[in-house]
Amino acid sequence: MKKFQTSANRSIGAGQSVYIIAEIGINHNGSLDIAKKLIDEAAAAGCDAVKFQKRTPELCTPKDQWDILRETPWGRMSYINYRKMIEFGYEEYTAIDTHCHEKKIDWFVSCWDEEAVDFIEQFNPPIYKFASASLTDHDLIEKVKALNKPYILSTGMSSMVEIEDAIYQFDTDNLLIAHSTSAYPCSPPELNLNMIKTLQGMYPGTPVGYSGHETGLATTIASVVLGACFVERHFTIDRAMWGSDQAASVEPQGMHRLVRDIRDVELALGDGVKKVYDSELGALKRLRRKMSLAQ
Repeated sequence: MKKFQTSANRSIGAGQSVYIIAEIGINHNGSLDIAKKLIDEAAAAGCDAVKFQKRTPELCTPKDQWDILRETPWGRMSYINYRKMIEFGYEEYTAIDTHCHEKKIDWFVSCWDEEAVDFIEQFNPPIYKFASASLTDHDLIEKVKALNKPYILSTGMSSMVEIEDAIYQFDTDNLLIAHSTSAYPCSPPELNLNMIKTLQGMYPGTPVGYSGHETGLATTIASVVLGACFVERHFTIDRAMWGSDQAASVEPQGMHRLVRDIRDVELALGDGVKKVYDSELGALKRLRRKMSLAQ
């Protein structure tokens, strides 16, 4: 399996501990203060990275939806104005970049359009991620591919034909694959975690991880047992906050538990070579009878 360096102290892939990503996305609801608090909480929990989403609203919002009115944290407004309100600009991302460096945590972004890539690249992120909705946007993938940086391709709402087509077109150079199911929240029968092994078998040497949208933590931890070398969960201060991703997000206390349990599972998996540990010697001497006594 390949290894990708994301910072001086962090890598994803071969021989590395599971890379844990707290997906802030748009759960900041346009507030830099909330974004910074989420960065603080993710760093305190021991996450390796936080991830945001970047869109150019005029490009990513269908024109026939621009003038639809909806309730928002800022009152009733058109959908296009809402999309603009939750987007961070240069000043906010400069502050995020500084804050993440201070907290010694990686940060990167899912870009939803080519202008967003140009905007984010000025901050020189170590890696990019494509949302599942972008798997068939080959022009966008080509744009990031040309940067010669690692990128994560998320595979929710995609058929095997679509996945294979994208990977065939762009090959596995700099590629990491995230198994995912794009339901918010996703029920356990639709998580299909064994797809992690399927993708590993199809693309040996390519790091495969898991982007989860379920409630609870157990199934995300199970993905590590199945071999996920990175995991991503949406992250929020409070699941009761306004926003479409909040209900499928993990709160700070839960993120602390998730990181702790993943690290425990990593240690518990071991190397698969049977041995008698020093901690067993007392029980061995006390409990196992010699053959001569047993006869």
